[in-house]
Amino acid sequence: MTDSQVTPSFRLAYVPGVTPTKWVRIWNERLPDVPLTLVGVAPGDAFELLRSGGADAGFVRLPVDRTDLSAIPLYTETTVVVIPKDHVIAAVDEVTAEDLADEIVLHPLDDTLPWEKLPGNPANERPATTADAIELVAAGIGVLAVPQSLARLHHRKDLTYRPLTEAPESRVALSWPEDATTDLVEDFIGIVRGRTVNSSRGRSQTPAAGAAPDQSKRKTPDKNAARRKPTAGKSGKNARSGAGGAAKGGASKGGGASKGGAAKSAGKRGKPRRRP
Repeated sequence: MTDSQVTPSFRLAYVPGVTPTKWVRIWNERLPDVPLTLVGVAPGDAFELLRSGGADAGFVRLPVDRTDLSAIPLYTETTVVVIPKDHVIAAVDEVTAEDLADEIVLHPLDDTLPWEKLPGNPANERPATTADAIELVAAGIGVLAVPQSLARLHHRKDLTYRPLTEAPESRVALSWPEDATTDLVEDFIGIVRGRTVNSSRGRSQTPAAGAAPDQSKRKTPDKNAARRKPTAGKSGKNARSGAGGAAKGGASKGGGASKGGAAKSAGKRGKPRRRP
């Protein structure tokens, strides 16, 4: 099988917390013949996966090394602090960095928040992953600051979270290798940016065989056109009738005049003239 005969496909990577469901649904509607495969990847491995060709594009967390990767920032997440449900902080609507001054704040190795200085008191050891840190919070060992999507991802009945103000925020972006901006990558960029199928910046779509023609450019028929009699046609009919009548009348009058004139002339010729 040659390269041109290989069935096209698209591999989309995503880091924990990102939910690509909406964009995948739109892809399947627009490109049903091109299967999309989701590839889950740890935040620290996402960029290497893109560089090695393990995925065509991916949802990652900024910052992105723009040396060889392109990126489109999408949205910024709210930062929250995960705590046990019976923690004193659970009684308030939001938390500040000062409220965590006496707390042990866990800092996992895969943390995605760009801290300049972590609030509270550091733990003796850093958990390897956010999932490990969640387990420690449930055990009452400390609290954890994460993007809200990760708090939802690792939801537990015995834990809750509150918005954390004055904290760095995580930004999610779509990234892909700059030298591998294929047509399929362009298609996915268009979906993420919200372009329509017929967008001038998107690739042209060939109408499917038997598809209904575009009705938007057709003129709307005049419903009253059939009720109105064409003026030109009416005049033409009268003109023909008048011409025919005139010709008939003219012929009749002409014929009568000729006939009468001929009879009068014949009468004159029939009388003998008297000689003087």
